[in-house]
Amino acid sequence: MIETASLNAVELGEYCRRRGIYPDQLTVWREAYARANDWERAASRQIARETRDANKRVQQLERELARKEKALAEAAALTILRKKAEAIWGPEGGAEK
Repeated sequence: MIETASLNAVELGEYCRRRGIYPDQLTVWREAYARANDWERAASRQIARETRDANKRVQQLERELARKEKALAEAAALTILRKKAEAIWGPEGGAEK
């Protein structure tokens, strides 16, 4: 196919006779090659789209994880403060029973 890309009709006919092929076969091969390249491009686009979607999902999950870690740290800090306050003032803020 590459060899015949720059040939005119007469040269193409001579080339085909020497090789024992028909010009129609070259046309079919060119079309098949073009379809294969189109499929490759479509597959590349699909892979890029899936990668982009996966990266967005990872970022979303990382944000959610960071938010939950902050909430957990806050809850742990409040629990520690509550225990320290009970140790200093006794249960329920130093209220006598």
